[in-house]
Parts: sequence; structure tokens; C-alpha cells
Amino acid sequence: MFINIKRVLNFGEKKFFIEKVKIFIAIVNLSLKKINISNKNINSEVDLFTNMRLIELNIFNKEEINHKKLNEILKKDLYKDFIKAINLNNLYKVKINKFLNKLDPIQRSKYYMRYQKKKRYNLVDLFCGSGGLSLGFIQNGYNIELASDNDKLCLETLKYNHPQINSKKIIEEDIKVLIKKLDKLVKTDIDVLAGGPPCQGFSSANQQRIIDDPRNELYKYFIEAIKKINPKFIIMENVKGMLPYADQVLQDLKKINIISKKKEYFYDVHYEILSSNDFGVAQRRQRLFFIGIRNDLSKKLNIKANELFIKIIERGKNNKKHVLKDALKYIKALKAPNEKNKTEVDDNITGRKLELNHFNGDDNSYLKLINLGKKVIFIPNHKARYLNDINKKIYSRLNQGDDGTNKKIEDIMPYKHRNHLFKDKYFKLEENKPSRTITAHLKMDCHSHIHPNQTRSITPREAARIQSFPDSYFFLGPYLKTYMQIGNAVPPVMSNTIAKEIGILLKKL
Repeated sequence: MFINIKRVLNFGEKKFFIEKVKIFIAIVNLSLKKINISNKNINSEVDLFTNMRLIELNIFNKEEINHKKLNEILKKDLYKDFIKAINLNNLYKVKINKFLNKLDPIQRSKYYMRYQKKKRYNLVDLFCGSGGLSLGFIQNGYNIELASDNDKLCLETLKYNHPQINSKKIIEEDIKVLIKKLDKLVKTDIDVLAGGPPCQGFSSANQQRIIDDPRNELYKYFIEAIKKINPKFIIMENVKGMLPYADQVLQDLKKINIISKKKEYFYDVHYEILSSNDFGVAQRRQRLFFIGIRNDLSKKLNIKANELFIKIIERGKNNKKHVLKDALKYIKALKAPNEKNKTEVDDNITGRKLELNHFNGDDNSYLKLINLGKKVIFIPNHKARYLNDINKKIYSRLNQGDDGTNKKIEDIMPYKHRNHLFKDKYFKLEENKPSRTITAHLKMDCHSHIHPNQTRSITPREAARIQSFPDSYFFLGPYLKTYMQIGNAVPPVMSNTIAKEIGILLKKL
């Protein structure tokens, strides 16, 4: 996860390096707190064992140990805190290392090797984002043969959370460039090709086909990727607003014709609107899914794509239905900061980027579902967002289910002249219903997702819970951009269900 300091050459690399150093320090300190060990008497002096550990973490190499540059990158106080954390890690290695399994190359390598022994099927995930879709497949033993996106921040989050994936297979690349070398990058037989290419130019069906709109060229490249990879199954997901043009997409997917080793391949394809709350997710998020089955497999398995959808939907119904309060329980109550520019500053009142979990992680049926029944030691990304005085009054006056047109806020509503356009600018979530959709817009403001019982908006962690990410899933990067990563993701509980049903079919081959 760390790169050698010789490769920290620009501002972006420096930011990621510093963030991981801060995470390392936090994990070490929280681990000691968890096992009731004081760290007061440990100094920040460098010795042989300090350097050995820094080499193990890939920060230095044996030929060049450069504390001067490390100090320059981290600055004096952070450098001292880091060296102290390294020394603490060395002193309590047996007790602490298990908590560093996402940052320690040795631990990550062991995890990767164990996973590779169990892996079953191969997945390529294009436009992978922070890994919501990949996660559901990984939970079912799939190998991620390639994951690609053009957003470096999303890929850093993906890498951190998934030591199961070979980091060389996580590629930051524009699809237009990637498509030209896809043959070289993907040489194995691919079971599933998945992706959600952004589509913006929704033209009238009788005037211009969606694939022909220049704004939708990413969709065109996804079609090309299918032709190059020739996967057994195709999964494509997009916004519900694409539904009027779904038949156009269906035509394009059904037109795919691949000649390989003197055999002809094409796809049986079907589409459905799937709603996440039907799968047990505490959110009503409707997305358009296309699933294609290659003709030879469709015949061999005696199944059509529409029948596979029926199986997926039926399996989703096996999960208990959940509402918002299920997702917001068993997490520390917070207060919103009343000072600007404090979202990156940790404290006990407004929250921390990483904190000890004050609960178990399996305290109700929803947490058991998203955490796969596992105990969660640390809670990341649970930090409240800044709230000014006017918005604080608005939040406190609204009842659950109230929006920006409510008369209780008429006298202080700053956007009432635009209520006809943005009545949902403010909305207090209803705890006894599935949450409204978590969107990437939350990075701009969270007025549309006001906490039902506390005078603040939902935190990134709460948004991630609503999306069904495990509590251990750490979103890296600046505070506001964590909302974007979460809002753009496929709910992992949904992808887990899809992966299970496809896995059952693949097992029969």
C-alpha cells in the first residue's frame, strides 16, 4: 500500500502517502487502546529495528534509507508520530500486526495467497469505482482479473480494501486507451464482464439512438470490451433514467457477434429495474440492470437471461427487509461542527476518520447482513459535516419526512424562491422506511439526507451503511469525496446476490 519515498514525486502521491501514514498511526494507537496498553513511554528515536520495519512497509529499500526525505514529506510532528508508531508496532508486533493487514505488505501477501487458493471464477470490472460491485463477487470467491477506472482516488480505496486483488490488475486508465490493450491485459478465460458506463445523452428513441450520441461513447467502448473479452456473462448497470432507451441498448447487446476458434458467439440479454430494498438493503435505490448469457452456455445450462433475473430476485427476497433505523443503530452519536474547514480534524464530539467500534458489528440483522456476521474492530469515515446556524435551525424544526416546502421553516428557508424546482433541497429522512437513494451529490451538500434523530446530516459511514458496505470498508481521500465514492457505488449486498446466482450456474459447467 505504501510506495517507496523515492516515488513520491508529485502532490497527489504525497497526499495519498500522508493519508496512509496517518491511518497507520491511528491503527497502532487504537490497537493499543483496544488491548489496554499505554504508549506514553515510547520514544520517536530511530534505531535498526525502526529502519527494518520501514523497509518491510516498502517505504525504504535496503540500499537507501532516507529519513531526511521522509521528514520533508511528513513534516516534523507527523514524522515523529510515525516513527513512534513504528517503534510501538515493533514492540507489540504479535498483538498489533493483525490489525495492520490492509497496510502491511507481508500481511497483504499472506491474505492474497490464501484467497487465491480458494478462488473460483474470473471477473473483469470496468468503471469499477471504489469497488461496490467487485466486493459482492469477491465475497463469493471470484478472482478480479482486471478492475479499471479513471479515478485514482476510487482505485486507492479499492486497493486498500481488497488485498485479494493483485495491485497490478487495478488499472487507472481511460477506457478509450484501455480498450486498445485489453487483449494483453486479459489473457485468461473471463466468466463475468461487468460495468456501469456513464450515459448522459438520452435522446428520443425515434430520432437518435443512444449509442450514437457523442456523450455516450463510454458505453460504446463497453460494447467493444465485450467483443474483445468474450465473457460467459455480461452485467451492465445504469441509472433508472436510462429505461426509455433500454431497448436500444438491448438491440446493441444482441447484435454482438464474436467468431473465436471457428465458433460463433452471441448473447441472450434481458433487462430489469432492480430496487436495492428488495434485496434487504436499507435504501430504495432503483437501477437498471442488463444481464447477458453467452449462447453456448445458455443452451448448455438451459437458461435464459430473464430466468436468471427471476432467480436473482427470488434470492434477494431471502434477505430480511430493512429500514433506515436498522442502518443507523449501533453507531456513535455525533454533533455537527459549527466551524468551517473542520471536517478533516478529529475529535470526540464530531467524530473521527477512524475510531474504535463501540459496538460489535453484528448487533442487529442488518449489520449481520452487511458485515457477513463478522465483528468489526474499527469504524472508519464516521465524521459529522459542518452545519451553519441557519441550517441548524432548519434541521431542528423539520420532522421526519418534511422537505424544504414545509411551513415550519418558511421564515428562515434561504431557497424558498426555488421551492418549485428544489423542494427536496432539504429532507429529513424517515427512520421507519428504507432510505431515499444515496447519490454522489452528497459531496456538494447533505441537506437532502438529514439524520432522522440528530441535528446533522448523515456521515459518510452512515451513507456507506445505507449502501450496504461493511463497516470495515475504508473510503480514502478528502472527506467530501468519500460521499461521491459511496454514492456512485453498486450496493454490495445486491452484487453479492447476483454473484451467488451466476456462481451456481458456473459451477454446473
